[in-house]
Amino acid sequence: MNLPNRIGLWIVAVALPLIVGSGIDANPARADEPSSSDTAAERFFRDQALPVLRQYCFECHSHATKKAKGGLVLDSRSGWEQGGESGPAIVPGKPEESLLIQAVRYGDLEMPPKGKLPAAAIATLERWVKDGAADPRVPEPSASQAGGAGETGRNHWAFQPIRPESPPPRVHDSAWPLDDVDRYVLARLEERALRPAADADRYTWLRRVSLDLTGLPPTPQEIAAFRDDSSPRAHEHVVDRLLGSRAFGERWGRHWLDLVGYADQIGTANDIFAEHAWRYRDYVIDAFNADVPYDRFIHEQIAGDLLPHGSAEQRARQLVATGFLLLGDLAVVEADKAKLRIDVVDQQVDKVGRAFLGMTIACARCHDHKFDPIPQRDYYALAGIFHSTDSVRKAEWGVWSWPALADLPETEAQQTEREAREERHRQRVDALKADREHLREQKKGVDAALAKPANAPGDDSARTALVHVQNDLAAQLAKLDSTILHAEFFAPARPRAFVVRDLAHPADMKITIRGNAHALGALVPRGYLRAASVGPAPSIPPAESGRRQLAGWIASPANPLTARVAVNRIWQKLFGEGIVRSVDYFGLRGEAPSHPELLDHLARRFVSGGWSQKGLIRSLVLSRTYRQSSRSDARTSAADPDNRLFGRMNRRRLDAEALRDALLAVSGRLIACSGGPSLPLEYRENTGNLEKGAVNPPSFRLGRFRPEQEFVRTVYLPVIRSAPQAGPAELRNVFDFTQPAEFAGQRSITAVPTQALFLMNSKFMKDRAVDLARRVVQGPNEEKARLEALWLRAFNRPITDAETSDARTFLSELRTELAGEKNPEPELRSWVELCHSLLASNEFLMRL
Repeated sequence: MNLPNRIGLWIVAVALPLIVGSGIDANPARADEPSSSDTAAERFFRDQALPVLRQYCFECHSHATKKAKGGLVLDSRSGWEQGGESGPAIVPGKPEESLLIQAVRYGDLEMPPKGKLPAAAIATLERWVKDGAADPRVPEPSASQAGGAGETGRNHWAFQPIRPESPPPRVHDSAWPLDDVDRYVLARLEERALRPAADADRYTWLRRVSLDLTGLPPTPQEIAAFRDDSSPRAHEHVVDRLLGSRAFGERWGRHWLDLVGYADQIGTANDIFAEHAWRYRDYVIDAFNADVPYDRFIHEQIAGDLLPHGSAEQRARQLVATGFLLLGDLAVVEADKAKLRIDVVDQQVDKVGRAFLGMTIACARCHDHKFDPIPQRDYYALAGIFHSTDSVRKAEWGVWSWPALADLPETEAQQTEREAREERHRQRVDALKADREHLREQKKGVDAALAKPANAPGDDSARTALVHVQNDLAAQLAKLDSTILHAEFFAPARPRAFVVRDLAHPADMKITIRGNAHALGALVPRGYLRAASVGPAPSIPPAESGRRQLAGWIASPANPLTARVAVNRIWQKLFGEGIVRSVDYFGLRGEAPSHPELLDHLARRFVSGGWSQKGLIRSLVLSRTYRQSSRSDARTSAADPDNRLFGRMNRRRLDAEALRDALLAVSGRLIACSGGPSLPLEYRENTGNLEKGAVNPPSFRLGRFRPEQEFVRTVYLPVIRSAPQAGPAELRNVFDFTQPAEFAGQRSITAVPTQALFLMNSKFMKDRAVDLARRVVQGPNEEKARLEALWLRAFNRPITDAETSDARTFLSELRTELAGEKNPEPELRSWVELCHSLLASNEFLMRL
């Protein structure tokens, strides 16, 4: 077998099955709590069928989504009984007649659209339906019972005040906990007579914490420093170094951008460049690195333009922060401006509700929320705040609209530097115009000569030469005209950003009947969610939009949702699953917390610690719970297969950004970046759109990436809504990057053949293997030393004797095979193939 086939089959046969079957479910089984009265069929549903539905179907077909695809929801029995637009999804006892089964088999329908389910998952659903589709889930309260001011909804755990401080639970193994967090976890395990997993080895812990905090693996030098640090504070030294690195903000800032719908494009049509979006991205990264208190982070993003400031830099930062409200999937071509305005408001209400409160408030736009205690009037109380905010303005081009822009304040030094650039720019434009005048004079002379009649023999050949000169001058002039137009359009100017501001005359909003901007109902005073209000809410002065007061209400320590949602998100990023597994939804249909006392303990700690995200993260990664191995004993695994008790560390595949960045890092190609504009652009042919009075705005296409962009961290690459990511960003297409039209605190994780094919065939993977192999062969001459260095760089641990033997055999066979093919560099090529197999392996792809 030739070498490419050997490597290809290894990746398909080994890497993909490990991706699929290594315990890295995107949404692991989240069955409702079992009942002692469950029948065997009901237990099969809870233990087998429901986890399949949760993992593969709920993303598009549950009440937690803003609008279920096809009107079908599967997170309740009544959902599949009533069905969607095509009718009931299941006919109990008859899988052949059930639309759900037909869809997952990829018959006339093909669901899920991302890829066919594994055969075992299909077989589970077929058995469930064939056996009668037992579904013991009790009907949820109706809208009239749970929605509005219904007590059923108001008594929901998430709307109750955070419990007062109390001593942590007592545990039998008092030597195990390193932090109070560990006491809450251990107490739950001991209730079930279970034991936590053993500690992970130091190499595994270092790789884990490095990837979790920075999205980058540790370097050989960092591994050696930790290995040789025998002090009792060795783990703290590592954590403090990681938290103090710029890479921390780049990693955790990207987590936040998933909740914002961030992209470098406005809307999804017409390729409109969001020229200033990068400023918000850089604001988020800087905020995480500066450990801006989370309550302040909330205030700045909702009402930064209304906050006091002590300097031009602070004012500029706060203005940029309000881009949170504007960077979304905005339909900029909308002739119905009233509809556009309320659609923008709806997106803002939805984003604020999901990101800060973990609630799907936008579901109450047209009627009371179907499940949660959010009446339609509460939606419009919040919507009125954003309806009183200047977010979208009519552009100078026809029916186009634009997110609100504003000049940013400058310091004296910034102003001086900009003015110097303007002088230089004017000189360049003046020089271009002088060149144009010179060419025009030349062309006038040629035009005049050609206007004279030919009189003498030989004039024809001279005229032909003049025509060529005339055409060349005309082409030069056309190119110069375009260059000057572009230069004048992009003249240096004050920095700008997407910024909101209060309308001159804020006002309450009327209900839009069925969401129709032209069918208005009752006027609703601006306000907040009553179900989440504890004590008197801040009043909104008539002359203000209410954004400042809304930020204060959300960021109040008394708000029962904000701190809980925030700490749960942080826990999920570090432990793989949230204490509340439905991290984006704390409503009645969401998961109950597995450790409610621990959740409230963390919320209290977060607030009392000054809302410091770094402080909370530091305490969690230094806990004994975080230090556990991802392997537990057989008894604990059997008793808690979904690891709801956190008796071991959850294994996870690296996300798209961490995978790409790690590949660049270990191959020695990663370069530092301090932010700035993301997009390399080329104009389309409509250069006339740059002129005043144009009907359409300038149209762009994504140009060639700047050379250095191939090697910067993924967070700095452009995010385009309307097309697959190309070039350096291609890997994001394959490994579950959050679509920028979504607000997602937890990404789905798929396992599909295209991922194995990317690992096997993509130019990016092959280039990184070559880069890594060159680093190896440029190191020690002795093969064993090279292998030791390679394993340490790729897997962040020492190579074992068995691996050394296998690798040497692998290299020897490769050298022989390559020599037979007359390969010009058999030694380097053999290392390239070995490096490729390691970079595509399960161990490299995983965070243990």
